[in-house]
Amino acid sequence: MATIRRAGFGSVFEVENETVGIGTTGTATNTLQVLGDIKSSDATVIGLSTLTTYQGFVGNEAKFGNALIDVESQAGTLGEIVIEGDVTVSSASTLTSSVNQLTLTDSFSVPTGNTDSRIHCHTAGSMRFNEDLGTLEFYTGDEWRTVNSFKDTGNRGRAVVAAGVDPGTPRMEYLNMSSQGNSIEFGELSVSRYYVGRASSSIRGLFGGGEGPSPNTYDTIDYITIASTGNAIDFGNLTAGGRTGSGASSSTRGLFTGVNKTDVINYVQIMTLGNALDFGDILGSGHKSTATSSPTRFFYQSGSTSAPNQGRIEVGTIASTGDTIRFGEITDGKRQVKTASNQTRALFAGGYENNSPYPAISLIDKITMASEGNATNFGNLTSVKAMGATTGSQTRFIYAAGSSDGNSTRITAIDSVDYASDGNAISFGEMGLARDNGNAVSDSHGGLGGF
Repeated sequence: MATIRRAGFGSVFEVENETVGIGTTGTATNTLQVLGDIKSSDATVIGLSTLTTYQGFVGNEAKFGNALIDVESQAGTLGEIVIEGDVTVSSASTLTSSVNQLTLTDSFSVPTGNTDSRIHCHTAGSMRFNEDLGTLEFYTGDEWRTVNSFKDTGNRGRAVVAAGVDPGTPRMEYLNMSSQGNSIEFGELSVSRYYVGRASSSIRGLFGGGEGPSPNTYDTIDYITIASTGNAIDFGNLTAGGRTGSGASSSTRGLFTGVNKTDVINYVQIMTLGNALDFGDILGSGHKSTATSSPTRFFYQSGSTSAPNQGRIEVGTIASTGDTIRFGEITDGKRQVKTASNQTRALFAGGYENNSPYPAISLIDKITMASEGNATNFGNLTSVKAMGATTGSQTRFIYAAGSSDGNSTRITAIDSVDYASDGNAISFGEMGLARDNGNAVSDSHGGLGGF
């Protein structure tokens, strides 16, 4: 077959196993070599191709194999990109054009680093892998949040109430927060006690510390699997024994605040077993306190009767150890309130007036956890209550049992309110045991969904 050096105007030509040069000088070096623009409809290019520029390139699919593709600052509109093999995205890379679908056949590497190496990011949706937490996280535009590692199948929404009643009870009960009704028997703690701290993920609930009949104080941490009933199992120990009436948690880390009526905060990794470690300090000593959390921060209220601790709300960051700082104040100087939260709003309910004879009250306060400031009024419980057990889901706040006066007249009533709307509580149901100074966990509270 002859070699064609030039091709002028014509309708059809065919060449097999030879080189063709169109608009070239000298001998063509490729099977087809064209200098100038190519305009074609329904053309197929087979083999390794290099697009030196594709400004304005339009196509339904781009498939990149083991070739080096340098797009520089060019832009195009692509319907689908398929990349075979490993892909590395450098920190300086920016995709400026719109992509409807990106399909990878092997792996995709995102930037990695520990929690301390988080940077202030200007682009919402940016993603990285957190080596400390072992999970992907993304930037919301305000803060780093982790990608949930669980699938919500619609069965979450269980609360478990434990402990309480001087000299202490081991009894646990649970209720379904998505519907109203009475509590159901769950199992027992390892020892009878009251004034316990609490923490929970979507899988496990932890109850730590407490006081009881003998010995007087406990450093015990028990854990339960929230989705199933049964007795608690030993998890480890706090750094000291004693009442630890408050606690908070993210998806992975649990905090016990005011350990043994001191300023000590302990922390544990919820899905492991082991003893608690020192986290930092609260501003004042712990005293019949309460705490709750957003996915990134925890909020503590001491329950103290004396200034400057009285009424103060403190805040800390769950992912990094350290001391709390002042957030704001609850209203009216009341004490021994109880709290719970969804991901955006925390409620502080019930408690006592701070003046003798210390009557119980029904007030509910609210704060927006993403900002700082004093609490404002939300509404009222169905009656005056103190020392109840509180928890919640993403939609509903629960206040279970407690005392109806300062003389510890224990009650079984359960109240609930919706976080989204201000207003008074309604009756939810009844506990099987009249208890006060207990605590509660849930599988869907405000600390879940992040770290």
